[in-house]
Amino acid sequence: MNRAQKFLAVFLGMMVVFFGGIVVRVWAVKPPSAMKLSPLAVGEYDPAVWGKAYPLEYASYQKNLEMAASPTGYGGSAKVQKAEMQPEIYTNFKGNPFSKDYTEDRGHLYAIEDLKESKRIGPTSKGACITCKTPYVEQFYKESGWGFANQPLTELLDQSKHPVSCANCHDPETMKLRVINPAFIEAMGRQGIDVNKASREEMRSYVCGQCHSEYYFEPGTSRVVFPWDQGTTPQQMYQYYATKPNGFQQDFIHPDSKTPILKAQHADFEEWQNGVHAKFGVSCADCHMPYIRENGQKYSSHWMTSPLKNLDVSCMPCHRDGTDQLYNQVKATQDNVWQLQHTAGLNVAKAHEIIAKAGNIPNANQEQLTNARELLRQAQWYWDYVAASNSMGFHNSVQELHTLGQSIDLSHRAIDAANQAVGNQL
Repeated sequence: MNRAQKFLAVFLGMMVVFFGGIVVRVWAVKPPSAMKLSPLAVGEYDPAVWGKAYPLEYASYQKNLEMAASPTGYGGSAKVQKAEMQPEIYTNFKGNPFSKDYTEDRGHLYAIEDLKESKRIGPTSKGACITCKTPYVEQFYKESGWGFANQPLTELLDQSKHPVSCANCHDPETMKLRVINPAFIEAMGRQGIDVNKASREEMRSYVCGQCHSEYYFEPGTSRVVFPWDQGTTPQQMYQYYATKPNGFQQDFIHPDSKTPILKAQHADFEEWQNGVHAKFGVSCADCHMPYIRENGQKYSSHWMTSPLKNLDVSCMPCHRDGTDQLYNQVKATQDNVWQLQHTAGLNVAKAHEIIAKAGNIPNANQEQLTNARELLRQAQWYWDYVAASNSMGFHNSVQELHTLGQSIDLSHRAIDAANQAVGNQL
């Protein structure tokens, strides 16, 4: 056998071994196939029961018990008071429970526990507060419609044995994604969207948006309403609030400046909706619940956390810049938003102080003071819209930096108006 024949024999032998291994792997030692459907009983809200049927998803869901700071230092799941980094909170929310207790959210598994421990909750708190804290809201709404929103919160807490979990987002019989928050369903309906006809990809964001959104309580009924009738930008929502929808005028009146204040709530879905990822068809779950492979089985991680903790699977399927570059980009964005957010918050606090002083001066021009308070109301809404969101501006940095710039400008205009009201004495 000459040299060429020997080389060919070795090469063919290697091919036999290589392709033989593939044949064995594919046909003889097949990896686990796609997830097997295991229907559960309607009304089963215990995630541990779901976990017996879907152990990989449940194991990742349990990781939400971990408490840690964000990789960039902003947000995270450690239970710390936001006022530690933003002391202006004490001034801007004076007269409102958020000035007493405004902690970082610890995650879905702590939803009921944190609600019970919150200093913002008292004996008169309404059942509406539980809408996004437990899958039992499905049961409450079936039994009473929106009547549950006006029931005592303490009664509903006693009935809620489990926090946000599998049943909030999955039909127990088919495992299809679903939305159970009636406020989200109604808000989307007013936009002509039937969530029951949504695609699976759309649902991968809707299940998050049903809770991670801005809302208010309808006066008298405490019904939860999403303010999207004129659009979902902070500017469009402010215009909606200006119409005093359903008789709603403000969340509280600031005791010093006498300004009627709107308290923003985690508008993460709205940020994403108007941001670059949504425009390119990237869902919330693509980044925050990426696909994982374990023992040959593909499943969606239910550790709902910062994509920075899973850059390889959360970001790299689309981006090719390297994990270090991606982290640095996010960090720079959040640094910039934080700096402008903090500046905006301090300017809002200063405006409260100046308007309060102007209001205490005899013969102050009331028309100009009213104008100053309207400018401050808008300035605080724009600041709070960004500050209350969880992405620290990353969901839509262009919009959020613009919104914070507007807040700063409006605060200065409010201060000028208050000064004019008292003949520039301040």
